Amino acid sequence: MIFTIVSLDTLVIVAVFTATDSYFPSIKENQLMAHITLTNPNLPGMTGLLDYSKVTAVPLLNLAEALLRSDSSLSSVECELIAAHVSYLNDCHFCHSSHAATAVAHLGCDASLIDDIKDNFASTPISPKLRALLDIATKVQIGGKNVLPEDIAKAREHNATDREIHDTVLIAAAFCMYNRYVDGLGTWAPQQKEEYLEMGQEVALMGYERQH
Repeated sequence: MIFTIVSLDTLVIVAVFTATDSYFPSIKENQLMAHITLTNPNLPGMTGLLDYSKVTAVPLLNLAEALLRSDSSLSSVECELIAAHVSYLNDCHFCHSSHAATAVAHLGCDASLIDDIKDNFASTPISPKLRALLDIATKVQIGGKNVLPEDIAKAREHNATDREIHDTVLIAAAFCMYNRYVDGLGTWAPQQKEEYLEMGQEVALMGYERQH
């Protein structure tokens, strides 16, 4: 996700998005209109929605920061991979590509990871613990009641803690919300994965919000 600057009393959400054209130089050619009239229709995906409703932007950004960059023993890479995986399962191209690009930036790898997430990490070496947590996230994406005691037991067999299981379920549940917000309002998204890489680098560096 990429964001404009928002001020609310003492809270400042620092922009990691400065000019749409600098990230997405070809976006206007095939741009589709959202279901509602956005303040700035040139802003893609979540960006346009955060700009449209600054009141809801604050808690949404704070939640993203807490979920993906908190003091959890899951790394930011692991959290971003869970978010990108769930977003792909929900067919949310913008969220999948943007969070996968942030994981690419954290790892210092190439953009092939963005496609490999679609292949269920066929080429990316991930730990058995992360694989078990991704399996839980997959079931949450279908419906929370699909998570069974044996899924939790398998994650624990690979040394997943209660906090890590909690955070996995919450990331998966929250990104179902984010994905449906982005796509339910018909926002548009750049199609080429390379177009997300610069934005992913800035999010990895600066995070989703900063308080002063």
